[in-house]
Amino acid sequence: MTISDLLNAPGNPQLPDYDRKGLRPRLIHLGFGAFARAHWMSYHQDFLLKHPASDWGVVVSDILFGADRFAQLEENDHLYSVLEHGDAGSNLRIIGSIVKTAHPERGGMDAFFAPFLEPDVAIVSMTVTEKGYCLAGGKLDESNPAIKHDLENPHTPKSAIGALVEALRRRRDAGLDGFTILSLDNLPSNGKLCQLAVTSFVEKLDAELAKWIKANVTFPCSMVDRIVPALTDESRALIKETLGGMEDPNGIVCEPFRQWVIEDNFVKGRPAWEEVGAQFVPDVEPFEEMKLRTLNGAHSFLAYLGYLGGYETIDACMGDENYKKAAHTLMVKEQQPTLSVPGDVDLDAYADALIKRFSNSQLKHKTAQIASDGSQKLPQRMLASIAWHMDNGSDWSLLALGVAGWLRFMTGEDENGQPTPINDPLADQIAQKALQLPNWEAYINGVLEMDAIFPAKLSQDSNFVTRIKATYATLVQTGAKATVAAALS
Repeated sequence: MTISDLLNAPGNPQLPDYDRKGLRPRLIHLGFGAFARAHWMSYHQDFLLKHPASDWGVVVSDILFGADRFAQLEENDHLYSVLEHGDAGSNLRIIGSIVKTAHPERGGMDAFFAPFLEPDVAIVSMTVTEKGYCLAGGKLDESNPAIKHDLENPHTPKSAIGALVEALRRRRDAGLDGFTILSLDNLPSNGKLCQLAVTSFVEKLDAELAKWIKANVTFPCSMVDRIVPALTDESRALIKETLGGMEDPNGIVCEPFRQWVIEDNFVKGRPAWEEVGAQFVPDVEPFEEMKLRTLNGAHSFLAYLGYLGGYETIDACMGDENYKKAAHTLMVKEQQPTLSVPGDVDLDAYADALIKRFSNSQLKHKTAQIASDGSQKLPQRMLASIAWHMDNGSDWSLLALGVAGWLRFMTGEDENGQPTPINDPLADQIAQKALQLPNWEAYINGVLEMDAIFPAKLSQDSNFVTRIKATYATLVQTGAKATVAAALS
């Protein structure tokens, strides 16, 4: 797939109409997953289209997943497609900002770190998921196998955190300056969490390097939003059809909507992404909480209860008026009161827009995909809001149902006795409780005692435990659909 091949593609793609040969390695992205390809790189594409002579090129790198996608990317002249797909129509974009790839499996560690030693590299962004930060209980998880390996073998890291520290060590030793590490993962205070992980790690290795990083590296927070389902055979076929039969293994399908809010704290300059829709603010936290609790909280609610109710996709959930109303009520009645956002943010309009986005029938965003890693997501999406309601004496019935839905899903069996597709770093521990404890009450007690998920403020509160057990009992006795309907009465 080359630019000349794409000129006659039936999808009439938007081509990278800027000076690709003039691009230099100034941005590195760690973790070349679906979300990065669909989100921030589409903003950067718009920046380059607006400034066609700019030299802000991108190196894509990875250390957590295989290198096959990079070979495929190079075969396609470092181009890939983003199909923005909605009920109102589609827009095909060809992203052309990538100048190089880097992976330890392709040339070894020195080749992987070579781009990090380019003098003009100013920003290293990252999408490595919640698990990639290797934190537990608010601190570095030294029992994590990758962290244990990296502390013993810091020059050949296996974790993203170890890789960042080794890259910075090599820059310091080469007499170069630092760079900004820009976290784009869907976490509250993602920049602060990244800083905590990096700082905790390096302090165990090299006190002088820790001081250098503190003086030469910044960790701005960001809020990112775009619904990007995992690729399916259907979406791959759609991309191929839109490209006129050309293969694009790195192509991605996403919704048209996107949002990016960034703390303006860059140590070595940045592209003017605000010119193409990004928002730069002094404090990202209100926007993070709005998105995590409202969008992601409702998404998780629908994922667990939708899957248990037999709905494979989010738009199918939206076809059930009870689920649709429950999601909207959760946002407006139980999540919005916990938020503190700037006065110009219309939370009701935001909730209405989310329901419309969830109803996009073209994306087929699977409930099973959203249900993954719930132990990492539940605290910020639901538990923080529950704690707020308990402090304020207000209602949290739907949040209780969301937590009960997660507990039911994590037993490993759906309402028809079929296995649930569990993908969670704590899956083994939770499964052990589900299998070995004598009844469902003991199972719930055991899971609620897991302090990596449930803070003591909740797990040791008898009102919280009683409410979750009662909701869980109703869910088991009457099923997901009936319980969701009853929760609205």
